Amino acid sequence: MVGLPVLAVILLGYYSPERWVLPAGLVAVLLGILLAGASGLIDLDPATWRANAGVIGLHAPQLELAALWQGRGELLPWLGVIVPMGLFNVIGSLQNLESAAAAGDVYPVRSSLLINGVGTLAAAALGSCFPTTIYIGHPGWKAMGARIGYSWLNGVVMALACLLGLFGLVGQLVPIEAGMAIVLYIGLVIAAQAFQATPPQHAPAVALGMLPGLAGWGALMLKAGLRVGAPGNPAQPFGPALLEPLARADVWAAGAFALEQGQIITAMLLAGLLVYLIEARLLAAAACAALAALLSWFGVIHAWQFTGADTVLRLGWGVGRPWAIGYGMVAAILLTAALARRRPHVRS
Repeated sequence: MVGLPVLAVILLGYYSPERWVLPAGLVAVLLGILLAGASGLIDLDPATWRANAGVIGLHAPQLELAALWQGRGELLPWLGVIVPMGLFNVIGSLQNLESAAAAGDVYPVRSSLLINGVGTLAAAALGSCFPTTIYIGHPGWKAMGARIGYSWLNGVVMALACLLGLFGLVGQLVPIEAGMAIVLYIGLVIAAQAFQATPPQHAPAVALGMLPGLAGWGALMLKAGLRVGAPGNPAQPFGPALLEPLARADVWAAGAFALEQGQIITAMLLAGLLVYLIEARLLAAAACAALAALLSWFGVIHAWQFTGADTVLRLGWGVGRPWAIGYGMVAAILLTAALARRRPHVRS
């Protein structure tokens, strides 16, 4: 009742040639709030409202350097998360810059990544565990009419909402169904651009590159369902025993968990490999497979392990051995094909 009408407004406002007086995104959110209120989806519980209202006030940022220094000894066990996440954020930033360039806006890579890193360090010094990254969806925001002022306004509004403690009340007034259609629209634009900005003959590579992300989403849903069902609590943690009953139900969770780890890198390597094959560049395709084998061996992609309620990346020497062997065989096949193609034919 809420999500579909809001989605209709977004699709009508941004894909039809009609132009509205008010921004379609604003109309969609306001309509979502009205529909949510009429259907009882908005919960204006007085006690919750008072609790959220009580948070309102100026919350000035504070340096947390002392806490960071005191906790330095606890970072080592988390390097298996910190290092890959840092790598993924850099790669994601580069991809977003490429997406903006494909939409006609070229930004300098060095200064963009530098400011991105400075922002991450500043946020960490103020106690944030979330790294900043160059924002995704540039073509979508541009199509909505956003320009440089949108970025400034977005930053100012979000900062004020944080510093003044407004998110509790906003969360009560604006249900997720009222705004999720905008996120879906951005996803549509990003996915469409992946096909539109590449040569038509490379479309299979784009489709292949989406598979690790879909597997990661499937793994996320599977683990959420398992946690609801019981496993994932201290009395019944995740473990290898989960895999056999899932396999009997034709749910091959181990493969989904493997594709989930390092999925951005895997997507780039698989898509690149297929692009090179389409262009008959067999040596370059073999290089992609060899790089995937190397990264698999050290656990940067595919290697995973259970925690109490999740599956996480597993780094180390030879931890992704089966995947490394498989990719190594792919590299050998492609290299053999490249050498055979170059060998001159002997006429009888």
